[in-house]
Amino acid sequence: MAKQLSYHKIHEIFSRFQASEPEPKGELHHTNAFTLVVAVALSAQATDAGVNKATAKLFEIADTPQKMLDLGEDGLIAHIKTIGLFRNKAKNVIKLSRILVDEYGGVVPSSRAALQSLPGVGRKTANVVLNMWWHQPAQAVDTHIFRVGNRTGIAPGRNVDVVERALEDNIPAEFQLHAHHWLILHGRYICVARKPKCGACLIRDLCPFEDKTQ
Repeated sequence: MAKQLSYHKIHEIFSRFQASEPEPKGELHHTNAFTLVVAVALSAQATDAGVNKATAKLFEIADTPQKMLDLGEDGLIAHIKTIGLFRNKAKNVIKLSRILVDEYGGVVPSSRAALQSLPGVGRKTANVVLNMWWHQPAQAVDTHIFRVGNRTGIAPGRNVDVVERALEDNIPAEFQLHAHHWLILHGRYICVARKPKCGACLIRDLCPFEDKTQ
């Protein structure tokens, strides 16, 4: 775990991310807040590409909570059986759809507490939805962001809660909205778990990671 970087270095890091990709986008396909909730819930222990492949036809016929209930658990399973833990995820999606219909009038709520009350929606999922749909500066910490935060010293911490707090505390306000996507894309394609691509890293000179590759 690296030491916490200075404000000036963190500002420079995100300035470079911004210059390289001013408007980073999430890679999960969705058409509205509901399909985003479902896609993020399905993405646990699965790749975005795998989820997108499974939901391509699903979201054409079930893009609202009521349509998902009409499809039913077995119908949903038929679409997502290529995704890990598909049976449990299907149960959660049907349960959360029922709650959205019965308690929220079929509308996805926009508070973190309400989102986290839905089956299969944890803090990370809630933060992704708040960030991607409602454009809130919420920091969802997955394995990529946890790794990058610790390697670089942007947000060191021994658990996801500490890293999330460090991101919120240490990233300058003007970069907070897109920080989640810059970091996750950096971790997914450059600062990978094994043999990070340090030679292609645009923040290599600012990163204290000791085991840099060429």
